[in-house]
Amino acid sequence: IISRLSGDTQTANDYDAPIQESLELLYRTAETKAEDPDEVFLALSDLEKLMKKKRKAEPSTTPADMLANLDGNWRLVFTTGTAEKQKKSGKVNYFPLNAQQGFDTSTNPMKISNGIYLGDFAVLKFFGDFDFNQSNCKVEFDFDEIVVLGFKIALPKGKAAEIGSTLELGSSNNVDLIENDKRPFFNWISADEQIATARGGGGGLALWKRVVEDDEVADFE
Repeated sequence: IISRLSGDTQTANDYDAPIQESLELLYRTAETKAEDPDEVFLALSDLEKLMKKKRKAEPSTTPADMLANLDGNWRLVFTTGTAEKQKKSGKVNYFPLNAQQGFDTSTNPMKISNGIYLGDFAVLKFFGDFDFNQSNCKVEFDFDEIVVLGFKIALPKGKAAEIGSTLELGSSNNVDLIENDKRPFFNWISADEQIATARGGGGGLALWKRVVEDDEVADFE
């Protein structure tokens, strides 16, 4: 795992120190789920702006490092919800369910999974592939398979977006994207050995905690 977010640069800059400050609060959030939700939101917002600045200043290393760090499995800790959901019911904050995303960057195409767990058992799990845009750290994805209570079902194009929208696990914007021959996406902000952060296609910000090897991991078979 590559750790360059805090940066060991020879030339001083105005983004590494505040990036680390935001990350420290988010590290505590991922471990304790006790930080003030408004402070978490501000840290995510600040980190998003600062990482854009870092990508612009260090385009040859920052996106590549993020993709390398993204590999693995992540449990959703905190989400503001999509802009659509915020209008209906307010910000979501700490996510109550065990929702995990997995990324395998060693394959071609690269693989993604997204599941809801009860303990170690995946009640509902999607499988598909994704692309990573090095210029803006945008992950575009789609799912072509779902496993429900252990039963595997092939999905036609766009069906996963419909299911996700119905269950409020994804934005209705994903359905619109599919209908216009585009793929759902996340704009990834950061990924390191502990946490990952991103803004979803529906406009919400989210924080994930890395799933360690002894915990439940994604099965891409």
